[in-house]
Amino acid sequence: MRVWFPLVTLIILKRYLKINRSGDGIKGGSGADYLVKKNTFMKTSPSKLAVTPKMYETENDISKSSRLELSALLNLRLASLVDLQTQMKQAHWNVKGPSFIGLHELFDKVAEEVEDYVDLVAERIVQLGGIAEGTLRVASSRTRLPEYPLEIAEGMAHVEAVARALSTFGREARNTIDEVNALDDADTADLFTEISRGIDKWLWFVEAHSQATK
Repeated sequence: MRVWFPLVTLIILKRYLKINRSGDGIKGGSGADYLVKKNTFMKTSPSKLAVTPKMYETENDISKSSRLELSALLNLRLASLVDLQTQMKQAHWNVKGPSFIGLHELFDKVAEEVEDYVDLVAERIVQLGGIAEGTLRVASSRTRLPEYPLEIAEGMAHVEAVARALSTFGREARNTIDEVNALDDADTADLFTEISRGIDKWLWFVEAHSQATK
């Protein structure tokens, strides 16, 4: 019995699980199905996340079709703003060199104002009946900003990286003004005019550190 039982058990297991001898793993059985489904889920790319189409009912007189487009567009801009805020904090934490104090404080002020822009855009989405989608995972899959270099330390390297991020979003903001005007949303156009003006101000403050006459 001590020999016979494990042998029989092994035969039954092999027949049930249908072990694939080619090296591809176990096929068949509910356990294998679960592994396949789990693998498929884990490999789903965050970049494939879609903008949520759900809209809440509202008395806002902008047409629902326009509000749908506005919500999708503003969620894309929200993603870039969330990314921009974290990039400013990355610069604030890691800048080094002779201009440390000035740049450390400047980058923090930029991050604080960008945080205000995040709130303004997210609240505008909700005002239109949409859902503000501002988690870091969603933002990372939708942002239009270039990746911030993590290895840099010297002040002027951060000035260059921060200026690039600000100018990239500044261009997005100006494009958004035209896009929302085409959807008859003057209020959102006004909002992005304010944001664009603020981004240009901070771009000026940052670039001034690299524009001194030599």
